[in-house]
Amino acid sequence: MNCLGYGPQITQARRDAYREHDRLWTAQKSGSVTRITTGSKAEGLTGFSESDFDYMFIVEGIMCLENVFHSDELSKETYVFTLDTGVCYHGHARLNLLERRGANYSSHVRDALCKDENGRDILSSAEFLRSYSDAIGPTDVVRHERAGPSLPLSLEAWHHDNVFSLRCHCPCILLRWAERSRHWPPPDIVHKVVTMGAFVVPVGFKGSDYQHLEWRIGFNTGENELMRSLNNTQVYIYILLKMAVKDILKPGKKEISSYTVKNIVLWLAENNPQAQFNESSLLYWLREGLDQLRTAILKIQLSYYMIPERNLMEACGLDEEQKRIWVNTITDMMNECLNTLLRLPRIRKAKLSHPKLLMWYNKKIVELELLFLKSCCRNCQCKDEHGVANDSDPMMQEIKSRMRKITREVHHRMNNKGSIVDDYDFWKILKMMLM
Repeated sequence: MNCLGYGPQITQARRDAYREHDRLWTAQKSGSVTRITTGSKAEGLTGFSESDFDYMFIVEGIMCLENVFHSDELSKETYVFTLDTGVCYHGHARLNLLERRGANYSSHVRDALCKDENGRDILSSAEFLRSYSDAIGPTDVVRHERAGPSLPLSLEAWHHDNVFSLRCHCPCILLRWAERSRHWPPPDIVHKVVTMGAFVVPVGFKGSDYQHLEWRIGFNTGENELMRSLNNTQVYIYILLKMAVKDILKPGKKEISSYTVKNIVLWLAENNPQAQFNESSLLYWLREGLDQLRTAILKIQLSYYMIPERNLMEACGLDEEQKRIWVNTITDMMNECLNTLLRLPRIRKAKLSHPKLLMWYNKKIVELELLFLKSCCRNCQCKDEHGVANDSDPMMQEIKSRMRKITREVHHRMNNKGSIVDDYDFWKILKMMLM
């Protein structure tokens, strides 16, 4: 796993790089919007082009409250909504307008206000999302159809899932989570997650007649912190289960997602002593994870880790035939023990490759990826007030020089090993190595 780029050092380096890039991006927006990288990139568990980029854009100056009595603690400049969870599926809410308006009266908010069936002012998730549909990305991007709360777009070979969200203060929900009896996470992490609060994103429950008015409650920053506190074995279980879903089950409509797998691993970590998760028990816990996945598919039931009343499999669209095929496939994997790993393409390729050559190449990929991430951050730092980067910056020149040296080494090694490659092309080899 370390050789494939999932070791703790590279994982932490990725996390740090994406946090720094988010900080720099947010600073350029003068506090109106905060960007947070989420998903596998924030976890540090995928290479630069190995998966989509998941970004959450938090619209500042707006707060959603679980309890209206907390409104006096907020700045008078804050635009305030209250959470109405009583009429929605678990983990969802409507946002009712509180009878005061902040100075930061966003046009996106104004355009998304409407009346509910009782004549109250309410913020429509569908209209809010529509108002932001053209607010992100340069003009040359390819925009895709809405996917849940996301406004996806593509820029060359890279796909971005962009979610606009609002801050949410829901201490009762978080305290119910914090007070559970558990083996993990430790008390300091529990406290930290509670202080991070929550967010609401513009998507309703699929089975609701009023989903265009509903918002989903999430804990992205808290979940990022939870993933960082997993030990190496738990992280490897998560990676292997994700590979199994992506490369073996191959869901076509996200009936099962990486988020499903993440919740399975979080429940395993909470319900079992940490000391039992070690290198020698990896296969045992992989089998346990597969068993939990099989049960979730069979029963169409998996409790959301932060709000257990919410069933992540509800309305997933899984038909009986697909359910039967996946249950049988997972059962076969569980019975194969060690051979289960050889079903996974990346593991199988690593097993069959020449170990010294594989280790050399993966070290080059890791170094190149880190340099590329540094160049992204430095590019942000070198931009002027018009958004134009200074290409003559000495640090940027040094980073690019090292990247070119690595790609030349790889090009030379490939030709020496009999893999004839065209004349040296920096960008072509760079994309090849980062894809």
